[in-house]
Amino acid sequence: MKLIKNILILLILSMTISNQGVSKPTHHNSDGTFSNVEGSPQRSGKSRWSYWTFYQEKKKLKINIPNDHVIDEKLVLKSLEENKNNNYVAWIGHATFLIKLGNNIIITDPIFSKNAGPLFLGSYRYVKPAIPLNKIPKTDALLLTHSHYDHLDTRTLSNFPHKKTKAIVPLKLDKFFSSREFSNIKELDWYQSTTINDEIKITLVPAVHWSKRTPFNTNKTLWGSFLIEYKGKKILFACDTGIGNVYKEIGEKFGPIDMLFINIGAYDFRPMFDRSIFHTTPEEALEVGSMVKAKKVIGMHWGTFILSLEDPFEPPIRFKNSAEKYGYKKEDAVLFKIGELKTISEIIK
Repeated sequence: MKLIKNILILLILSMTISNQGVSKPTHHNSDGTFSNVEGSPQRSGKSRWSYWTFYQEKKKLKINIPNDHVIDEKLVLKSLEENKNNNYVAWIGHATFLIKLGNNIIITDPIFSKNAGPLFLGSYRYVKPAIPLNKIPKTDALLLTHSHYDHLDTRTLSNFPHKKTKAIVPLKLDKFFSSREFSNIKELDWYQSTTINDEIKITLVPAVHWSKRTPFNTNKTLWGSFLIEYKGKKILFACDTGIGNVYKEIGEKFGPIDMLFINIGAYDFRPMFDRSIFHTTPEEALEVGSMVKAKKVIGMHWGTFILSLEDPFEPPIRFKNSAEKYGYKKEDAVLFKIGELKTISEIIK
């Protein structure tokens, strides 16, 4: 009996010593939540979010949708068919893109619902997705950047037509997929990688953002951006993000980047507070582009939902007009119409 007791004590001591020698990454908090990279922007505490104020101010916005903002569904489907043998990028809306590389099609942050929120709550679309969910081509990978409702749309996941798609997600998000019959799910921490069909390498890298779906789970799931590497080309699909020094580190580690996808909308929250530190302005998006040494910067996260209080069609104008200030030509600040398809060779000339 004494011998067994001594063995148990030794086992406990060895486990304690072992655990003390393992240090958690700095973005893993002791309470099980996650945080941004040290040195990232912090909320000042002066901002005062009010759903009522936001609702009242949102009603004042005039949504004047340009005639050419959305391409007709029939033309979109025709373009997808005509380019089935080409590498391409097609914008479905918001942060949802189809990216075809070789024989692989990647879909990003798919949201096809009418509203970004639980049940009937949240912001409603003012334009439909370029094509219906049941008409998307067969996908090989689904990249999900974070848990916010305008990116993690559970209704879309429930009805997703290609459940064998490999879902690549940040830590603690796999349950949203496994409970909806996805069978091939890969969770990643920052700087961890996986592959698609041995042709494409996907690495999760940090973003300056946060996560939340209910009042009780703030930052309990990780967020991040995806570095896609394919035959010498590098594509960085950014999570919703603010600007931060982490992008200099990403640029030094992985740059130059051939294409950066980054949010250019949802930044103005006056009169509650001036701006969000977790969504880049069009100018900051270009600055992040210069930090990661991106050759082309693709503006996304605009033109679909009202998520903030700037004019809905201000972001693309500011984006194009600011390109030269950050060392780009205007054509390097790339914009899509909803439903538009551009081949990779068109984008990266």
